[in-house]
Amino acid sequence: MAATNINRVVLTGNLTRDPELRSTPGGTSVCSLRIATNTRRKDQSGNWVDKPNYFDVTVWGAQGENCAQYLQKGRPVAVDGRLEWREWQDQQGNKRQSVEIIADSVQFLGSREGGENGGRFTPQTDVPADTADFQAAPAAAGGEGAADDDIPF
Repeated sequence: MAATNINRVVLTGNLTRDPELRSTPGGTSVCSLRIATNTRRKDQSGNWVDKPNYFDVTVWGAQGENCAQYLQKGRPVAVDGRLEWREWQDQQGNKRQSVEIIADSVQFLGSREGGENGGRFTPQTDVPADTADFQAAPAAAGGEGAADDDIPF
């Protein structure tokens, strides 16, 4: 039986710099992102500390153009892609290597705040902080429920 190889990466993190958009000689857009994620570990004293990890991400085509247009440093994103290993020689003739993520999809997380925050992005949650606004609607008089036509879905 042949072994199946899987090369899949899914991560969430924040952009450490603004996206960099460029084009290949053939005109294909390519966007470079740098994403930081935290790993929690115990230090020597037994306290939990965050250790940042940094990843280079390449986004091709129209999706890369969207990243360059709508993302900025600090924005939280989710990336789904694959790892790609590269090898080259630098200007001094030294052999260099790197592993980067080639994104299949990039999700923009958080929401954009208005001018009071300088256009920065802040993460938000779907869980309401105060549930006092969510009170049950009074029952219909006479024990009648809503007609099927009144249901919004």
